[in-house]
Amino acid sequence: GGFVGRGLEEFFENGQRLPAKRATTGRSWMASELRQKSWEDLQKLWYVVLKERNLLASQRDECRRLGVSAAFFENRGRIVKCKMTMARIKTVLNERRLAWEKAQAAAEPKKGRKTK
Repeated sequence: GGFVGRGLEEFFENGQRLPAKRATTGRSWMASELRQKSWEDLQKLWYVVLKERNLLASQRDECRRLGVSAAFFENRGRIVKCKMTMARIKTVLNERRLAWEKAQAAAEPKKGRKTK
């Protein structure tokens, strides 16, 4: 697969400015689950969640523009799940960075030591 051009429809759920009903969604990812993922999978997941946050922000802004009551269309739970998942991805990546730095430091010869 080559490049697939995507437009503004990516910011709207099912091509609708505002969905007729709330979408059922799952839970946020746990850090323990994310630790099992490869770097590539974490990067892909980051962009999937970022796209979801952008979609939700577009819906929120569209509600404001149309004067739709926030009580009618509230996505706070989905936004929180996105934020939690993104924070956990950052945590896992930072853990990996720290482990890599520790391994690098352990692999370097100690200064002041004479090598044989």
